[in-house]
Amino acid sequence: MAQKPSIPKGTRDFGPDEMIKRTYIFDTIKSVFRTYGFLPLETPAMENLSTLLGKYGDEGDKLLFKILNSGDFLSGVAPETLQDADANRNALSVKMCEKGLRYDLTVPFARYVVQHQNEISFPFRRYQIQPVWRADRPQKGRYREFFQCDVDIIGSRSLLNEVELIEIVAAVFKKLGIRIALKMNNRKILYGIAETIGHADKMTDITVAIDKLEKIGIEAVNEELLSKGISEQAVAALQPILSLNGTNREKLRQLRAVIGGSETGIAGIDEMETIFGYVEALGTELDIELDLSLARGLNYYTGAIFEVKAKDFAIGSICGGGRYDDLTGIFGMPGMSGVGISFGADRIYDVMCGLCLYPEEAGVTTRVLFLNFGETEQPAALRAMKQLRAAGIPCEMYPDAAKMKKQMEYANRRAIPLVVIIGSDELAAGNATVKNMATGEQQAVPLAELAARLQ
Repeated sequence: MAQKPSIPKGTRDFGPDEMIKRTYIFDTIKSVFRTYGFLPLETPAMENLSTLLGKYGDEGDKLLFKILNSGDFLSGVAPETLQDADANRNALSVKMCEKGLRYDLTVPFARYVVQHQNEISFPFRRYQIQPVWRADRPQKGRYREFFQCDVDIIGSRSLLNEVELIEIVAAVFKKLGIRIALKMNNRKILYGIAETIGHADKMTDITVAIDKLEKIGIEAVNEELLSKGISEQAVAALQPILSLNGTNREKLRQLRAVIGGSETGIAGIDEMETIFGYVEALGTELDIELDLSLARGLNYYTGAIFEVKAKDFAIGSICGGGRYDDLTGIFGMPGMSGVGISFGADRIYDVMCGLCLYPEEAGVTTRVLFLNFGETEQPAALRAMKQLRAAGIPCEMYPDAAKMKKQMEYANRRAIPLVVIIGSDELAAGNATVKNMATGEQQAVPLAELAARLQ
């Protein structure tokens, strides 16, 4: 007996019912992006590995899916490189695997901007909805293949861009019906904290550790900091900073007193005060919290950072992003500042399924089913369907002249709301009988008026 086929762990099939719901999410997000004047973009699923390596930190590099070169992938690899594979992991990867699956959409976007800089009008506002891949350990809400819905503005340092992203977050989740909390921080503030506790040189280690605070707790974070060479005195000095409370304004005021000696840290505080000022003036309904433990582990963030959590469903962040001042610099185009945010479509899908948030009409593809009574009645049904489709009404005809009960059961299984009957009696009268499957109500409609009546 043949082995039952399967798919890799961390990936999923999506049947028609699931795809209808996912398409609803994508269409909703796209509609908001377009309202704010963003342009669509797509990039290849695979990039040159040299484009991806070193952009996500050591932990990110380990999660890259690498594609072995075709043919003899070991050709050109020096024996000494193979012997010390651990020490030469990246060098070995580049030799054996010239390409890799994209880890996110931001680095490919930066590559695109540099490659096509002479064709782009700056500031460039783009959105991109495509899958990404990470060699992560699959678990609830964490997949190896998942879709991101990114929106970025590059070529401008204005903090109005951050404000626009906050407005986009509010608009998207309001349309989807998900109650959210938006957490924000600033990488400049984090640098100011690291500088204040005497470990500016350990900025990356500190941010990677405190970014895990919600997942692993303060004691585990402190242990990780100590293991990275952060002194006990510095770890102790960090505790009250991470536990600041009050309103966002009050936290920033307290923070200014603590890290006032750091020029970079003060710049971050000033930025957040400006952003919060605009947001308050706009009167957003969002629950926005300044969370000093939020770090966003990716190394390319330099300013404001965002993370969105669903209030009513236990899952990781469903949206995140931030400001990056020199991501294009790694590709030879320095000083091109940008800011973006990414909506995690797969987690949003899980939240909406868990909370039953899809509107009833989102699951309807075919609105009208024409019953099939045989060759005599089929031409009239086909002509009527052509008129309905021209009017934008999705419809289909049962392909076989089966018993009416079987055709009605098909309509029920597909949740098709209306059934049209054109039998011999209807043909003689020039009518169609329209049945509402929810109420059972039936009415005769002249064939010439069918499309207009069903609209």
